Amino acid sequence: MMLPHTPSLALSFTLRIQLGAPLELGQGRAGQRRIIPIVGGEAIGPDITGEVMNLGADWQTIFTDGAAHLDTRYALKTHDGVVIEIVNIGTRRGPPQIMAKLDTGEDVDPKLYYMRTAARLETGDNHYGWVNHTLFVCSGVRHSSAVEVAYYQVT
Repeated sequence: MMLPHTPSLALSFTLRIQLGAPLELGQGRAGQRRIIPIVGGEAIGPDITGEVMNLGADWQTIFTDGAAHLDTRYALKTHDGVVIEIVNIGTRRGPPQIMAKLDTGEDVDPKLYYMRTAARLETGDNHYGWVNHTLFVCSGVRHSSAVEVAYYQVT
């Protein structure tokens, strides 16, 4: 019997995403709700370079244990003018004292918490059409007014 190929990861690009002030919605069905505007940033290769557009947000649900469900939608404009839509779903969790520090904007060693997502990218441009049919998994770092997310192609 032949086994399927074991996937591996290859770094495709990293986003340094600038965030606006959170909009607190209050208690929702599953937890505390907030929307965090995405107001800019940059994409750093090897596969894609460009700027994160001032367009999009992270719709978060914060659970009673401090874990956050991340649900983002935003756009990236490549160095050559192509717009790529990004939808990124994931979770950020860790010990309560670490999550409390992140919530107040403190920089925390990313090894002390878990921030992982799965991303879907889409564009109509043929040069970047490969993103339409590629799975990406991501690892992130939360800063006070920014997030850094490394996008890995699943190969």
